[in-house]
Amino acid sequence: MTDLETAPAAAPPRPQEWAWATVGASIGPLGIAATPRGLLQVIFRAGAAETAEAVAGLTRRMGTGPASGPCAAREVLDRASAELTAYFAGRRETFSVPLDWSLTSGFNRRVLRELAGGVPYGTVVSYQDLADRVGERGAARAVGVAMGSNPLPVVVPCHRVIESNGGLGGFGSGLEIKRALLSLEGVLPEPLF
Repeated sequence: MTDLETAPAAAPPRPQEWAWATVGASIGPLGIAATPRGLLQVIFRAGAAETAEAVAGLTRRMGTGPASGPCAAREVLDRASAELTAYFAGRRETFSVPLDWSLTSGFNRRVLRELAGGVPYGTVVSYQDLADRVGERGAARAVGVAMGSNPLPVVVPCHRVIESNGGLGGFGSGLEIKRALLSLEGVLPEPLF
């Protein structure tokens, strides 16, 4: 290719059905997106600006805006919303809504799948322990990166991953949310203030 030639433009994404909703929670509003395959994304602090940014990003990725009427994605969204509401009310410890893993891949997906299926409600695991479980000894920092890129927090419980010494570690949406989720699950005492 010469300097005057340009690479062909990437084909636009094939439009995929998806839907969006906001769910009230004790930690603040959650934005949730779903496809007919499953829950696609959960975002914390889903105010107007955060919702607009998330919807715009998904619109680019999915090739179309969120569905506004009844559709298969909306059915998944309704189920996820009901399960999240029950979780925050203390009436649900597991999630059965199907998950759409298309926003993650490779090592991150392997770690997140292990987390989703192998770290139950009310328990914690260290970053290093999770790395060991997926056969990547010494990859504790990479596990931390996977937690930070988790598109499905709460449902895929990255809040349950802590430091080997018992410290909370990090949390992209703020340690106060991590503490609140661990408190809800009985891992930490209720904050005094």
